[in-house]
Amino acid sequence: MSSLSPSMFEFVSPEAEVERAVAELRFGRPVVLSDGSRKLASLSLDCVAPTVFDQFAAAAGNRHSLLLTAPRAGRLGISSSADILVPLAGLNFDQASRLAYSLGVEAPRLWQPADALAAQTAELARIALLLPAMVVADVTEQPDRFAACCLLNADRLKGADQARQRFDEVVRTRVPLEGMDHAEFVVFRGGVAQKDQVAIVVGRPDVTKTVPIRIHSSCITGDLCGSLKCDCGDQLRNGLALLQEAGGGVLLYLDQEGRGTGIGAKMRAYGYQHFGFDTIDADAELGLAEDHRRYEAAVAMLRLMNIGRVAVYTNNPTKIAGLRAGGIDVEARSPVVGRVTAENQNYLRTKTIRGGHMMDLETLVAAE
Repeated sequence: MSSLSPSMFEFVSPEAEVERAVAELRFGRPVVLSDGSRKLASLSLDCVAPTVFDQFAAAAGNRHSLLLTAPRAGRLGISSSADILVPLAGLNFDQASRLAYSLGVEAPRLWQPADALAAQTAELARIALLLPAMVVADVTEQPDRFAACCLLNADRLKGADQARQRFDEVVRTRVPLEGMDHAEFVVFRGGVAQKDQVAIVVGRPDVTKTVPIRIHSSCITGDLCGSLKCDCGDQLRNGLALLQEAGGGVLLYLDQEGRGTGIGAKMRAYGYQHFGFDTIDADAELGLAEDHRRYEAAVAMLRLMNIGRVAVYTNNPTKIAGLRAGGIDVEARSPVVGRVTAENQNYLRTKTIRGGHMMDLETLVAAE
């Protein structure tokens, strides 16, 4: 019986290094980001304990700063097209957290533009599905104080989405669905933390021809619980019905809750919407961009199913752009609509007017 040699595990892939850093960050521990000449210790306010925050500040000699992304800075009234750094000396955990993502906060008097290395910590937070409220400290001259922390080369984050989207088909099985003549669920495993993603194959589409598809981002509140604040549940069910009517197709159900921000950030944004913020401004209050979703996983799944030409059911032009960027030939687009209700009208208007979604919303409203 052969034994495993330690040398077999000496090579660590770039994806694994990113995943280790993500895990450390989500556990509330510091990660050191390096560009070869500088080392930057970073910590996420989204999941760190106040005691660890204090320990980090002490280890950094109180020369730590808070990264505020451009969307958050804009909501605070700071005119900056880029991310900024705010000194945290003298501020405790609660004060730093309020500055990072609370409502009604005064703009800081002292700040400076964030350098490229500091700005990359927001990308690490995005991959970790955490708010981009990052505490950072330059530890180039005192690396021993953070020597036990996970060290990540910043180059690993460049093009990380593309590098990580290597998927394998795990299982394919028939699942009877209401209103569907034939449906199969195909599970793919890959990406960060080897997540499972699902393709629902309706009918038996001919992959040698143009295949009707829909890319649907997961929405627990809408798909599962019937939330009235969005039209996601309707779009899921109507999308499947449209594929059935087209004679067969594929719905890619991607694990991208909250436009790629995660369920935690989504629920925070929901709470802010109760104060009158639209979905985009609510996300900006949290430091988030308009849309954090990526579509490399969708491209990888289509490739594994030997699908290269598609007709897409979508209202979102960024989905089409994402497919084309991955080399998928998008030959046609058709809309997918849901019910317009008093609760989701403002949400749909925001998606149309500010998000660029292709919907004739006023006609839909008038039809109700």
